[in-house]
Amino acid sequence: MEAEALLKVHGLEVAFPDRRGGQRVVVDNVSLEVGVGERVGLVGESGGGKSLTALAILGLVPEPGEIRSGRVTIGGIDTKEVPDCRGGVVGLVLQEAGSGLNPVYSVGFQLVETIEAHGIARGEEARRRALALLTEVAIDNPGPILAAYPHQLSGGQAQRVMIALALAGDPRMIVADEPTTALDMLTQAQILELLVRITDERGLGLLLVSHDLAVIGELVHRVVVMHGGRIVEEGATSEILRQPNHPVTRRLVEAAMRVRGGRSEAGGGAV
Repeated sequence: MEAEALLKVHGLEVAFPDRRGGQRVVVDNVSLEVGVGERVGLVGESGGGKSLTALAILGLVPEPGEIRSGRVTIGGIDTKEVPDCRGGVVGLVLQEAGSGLNPVYSVGFQLVETIEAHGIARGEEARRRALALLTEVAIDNPGPILAAYPHQLSGGQAQRVMIALALAGDPRMIVADEPTTALDMLTQAQILELLVRITDERGLGLLLVSHDLAVIGELVHRVVVMHGGRIVEEGATSEILRQPNHPVTRRLVEAAMRVRGGRSEAGGGAV
């Protein structure tokens, strides 16, 4: 039985001004879905439009870009009609924690502020929830981390705090855009395992954006491949890895197999 659709993206188009006074389309008629409790990998080579697609889903396209057309619903909520649904419906984990953490405020201030902003708790109860979130993302001895500032954290700690912030609004799904880019291989694996565990335990949908099938191929149920701003192939992870059809997909699968030592099986689907 197919998972109930949690995220629905239909006909999404994002454009930026070009030098001739026109517009250059960088996300072109993209449609995709993520089911309740489903993990979907959005993959492609650099510049293929996958990160802009993720940002557009949350209405965060950087200026001077704009969403020209398309509809995004999350849990039945149209994000154009309810633009402040971010955090309370969908949480975002960025490529680098430094982009999402405010350097002038402590971790505790940022977590408590987010919890209070979503009306979940206030005061001491919000602080207790902040500590619980840090424990949930596998931060040992969370008290000192709550008092720390972003520059005092290791890369792995900072990304775990980003995940805690994404969870602070009690969302129904997570969008993670290249969440392990700046991390060493061991920490990458720990962060990805953490995302899988948390989304499984909470029953959340997960859209995991990556250029690297070797990293996410065994973690997601389905794969959506982008190239040149368009979706060129999609399907169950095991099928995509076993029989890729588009040249871009074949390159991604071949790269994944090289990373894994050239094994005949590049993966087997979700864990």
